[in-house]
Amino acid sequence: MSIQINLDSLRTTKLHEYAVRFLFGGLITVATGLIAKKYGPVVAGLFLAFPAIFPAGATLIAKHEKERKQKAGYDGTRRGRAAAAADAVGASLGCIALLAFALTVWRLLLSTPPWLTLLLAAIAWAATATLLWNLRRKL
Repeated sequence: MSIQINLDSLRTTKLHEYAVRFLFGGLITVATGLIAKKYGPVVAGLFLAFPAIFPAGATLIAKHEKERKQKAGYDGTRRGRAAAAADAVGASLGCIALLAFALTVWRLLLSTPPWLTLLLAAIAWAATATLLWNLRRKL
């Protein structure tokens, strides 16, 4: 499966599907705030790395792919699951790349101007994500 942008999905996604994504993301944010209040920011920081809208997004991707295949006369269940799985792989690789971003900020922030730190961290994230995606394709 290749990475592509499909702007048609903006038209096919219903308002309530966006609401589910925003609601789930908001609930994760509130839960993280409550965890921070009870256990402190170090513990809560672990939860900030959770991709808040991923579960809702993966479910919607599977549903849309299944519906698209059903319109063409096929079952679509397998294709929907494959599309959601590819999204899960991308989210996982993005989280690993986020670790490269965090480590770069952690190591450079006190010794480098903030704008340069963020630039280098963004480059580290993009390079790590690209490397991991290309490695995944070769496996």
